[in-house]
Amino acid sequence: MEPTVASLSSAIDATWVMVSAILVILMQVGFALLEAGSTRMKNAGHVAGKTVLTFGICSIAFWAFGFGLTFGDGNSFIGFSGFFFDGMQKDAFSAFSAATVPISILFLFQLAFAAVSLAIAWGGFAERAKLSIYFIFSVLFTVLIYPVVGHWVWGGGWLAQLGMQDFAGSTVVHLQGAIVALVATILLKPRIGKYNRDGSSNLIPGHNQVYSVLGVLFLWIGWFGFNAGSTLGSTSGFFGYIAVTTNLATAAGAVAALAISWIVMGKADIPSMLNGVLAALVAITASCAFVDPWAAVVIGAVSGILTFYTSIWFDRMGIDDPVFAFSVHGVAGIWGTLSTGLFATPELAEKVGVGGPGLFYGGGLHQLGVQALGLAGSALYVFVVAFIILYVLKVTIGLRVTEEEEVVGLDLSEHGGYGYPELLQPERVRPVASTQSSTSHSLT
Repeated sequence: MEPTVASLSSAIDATWVMVSAILVILMQVGFALLEAGSTRMKNAGHVAGKTVLTFGICSIAFWAFGFGLTFGDGNSFIGFSGFFFDGMQKDAFSAFSAATVPISILFLFQLAFAAVSLAIAWGGFAERAKLSIYFIFSVLFTVLIYPVVGHWVWGGGWLAQLGMQDFAGSTVVHLQGAIVALVATILLKPRIGKYNRDGSSNLIPGHNQVYSVLGVLFLWIGWFGFNAGSTLGSTSGFFGYIAVTTNLATAAGAVAALAISWIVMGKADIPSMLNGVLAALVAITASCAFVDPWAAVVIGAVSGILTFYTSIWFDRMGIDDPVFAFSVHGVAGIWGTLSTGLFATPELAEKVGVGGPGLFYGGGLHQLGVQALGLAGSALYVFVVAFIILYVLKVTIGLRVTEEEEVVGLDLSEHGGYGYPELLQPERVRPVASTQSSTSHSLT
């Protein structure tokens, strides 16, 4: 069969989305390195290992129910079709009716997004949650929480009908995960030794800053698949524009966060810079397809500064968020979602086909109001459902390991061995003296 222009275009688009799906899945490497590096050595193996475990659980739950609930045909609240996805049934997903990419590739791409949201949520559980909670909550998040807001915004639900602009998921992916992390942090309570009796905070530094840097770099690279891949095609070339706005915002977030830490603390703080990078990535995720490059720089810089100050404020409020999940993904997700209501241009809004121009481009308060309504509705739903689920788990099987298990470390208490056995366990070596003595005797 002779190839046609349409078939070649479809093949190129499919290849790009498949590559993007792989990039987004590789972001799990970034989360594993970032979270392991930002926590203590005695928990490093657990933190890295549960990343693999929860991605596996999420994959099965999303295949069985999550994909259909998020994108299947249904009503304005939830989807009702496409469960136990067979890899072919595109007619069950009207949300993808205009896509030229095979539905199986779209499934993998969207699965990667759900897994990222779940990985964000785990930041609030770090260093004190039972392993059994990861099994249970991974399923419930993928089936009961993530698909609902996903359907509202991307699956043809009521927020999509209002024209909410969230191109790649500042709200759908990042805010959802961040709110779950916040709920978990509140219910689990602070780590042992984090706060003193007078309420003052003690620094619990991560064990490997290099891991954290590498993790952020993995995430930065993976985000090109996250944002630019959300075009669901490449032949128009629009994915390149989105990559530019994404990179500009991220660079501005890194510089602004390091600068503000230097000004406020008197030292250029590397963890603050890393949080600024991630916050900028989160913020530009909603607006990358709707804003001019100069606006992307503003959005990224503001997010880096916001994250610096809010991370300090939450710590002073007694909220022990080990990887600053809510400051990075929640506060920046809110700012990024609102930013399209300010900076969206008429030309780009028309090109994407969602919503209208922002306040600064003659759109008045309409788009900003839609963005705010979408944020409020999504945040309320996720907070209430997550709180109910985690509270029930807390009063039944318990969320937190025992004090003794937390002190010894989750590597040992949950898995029976340390991630760094040579450093955390005393070596048992046969005495050398007796060997040398017998050797000397035999030589004589």
